[in-house]
Amino acid sequence: MAQHNELGKKGEQLAVDFLIENNYSIVARNYRFEKAEVDIIAQKKDILAIVEVKTRSTTDFGNPQDFVKPKQIKNLVKAVDEYVTVNNLDVEVRFDIIAIVKEKGDYKIEHLENAFYHF
Repeated sequence: MAQHNELGKKGEQLAVDFLIENNYSIVARNYRFEKAEVDIIAQKKDILAIVEVKTRSTTDFGNPQDFVKPKQIKNLVKAVDEYVTVNNLDVEVRFDIIAIVKEKGDYKIEHLENAFYHF
């Protein structure tokens, strides 16, 4: 497996652990719909947090959260709309990003709540 794929998998697991430690329950991982993949669907009380995980080994080219592009957001919104409809959920949906940067063998985790809005 390519090194960046391993870093991505490690980042997703760190994000799951972080969410659990912060009283979220993990509802789904890697939910796919059409062209979109939702990394983590987590719930805390009546909020369904749709979490995009971005992991980088350096910030030389920008912060991890800067790599979530408008087309990806559009696809995520479509996928989440399908998920909520199919599962007949009555929850508030929030889009978050968990940005992870590997620094000197350690990982810096930043949870950005309401990182972007659906239109």
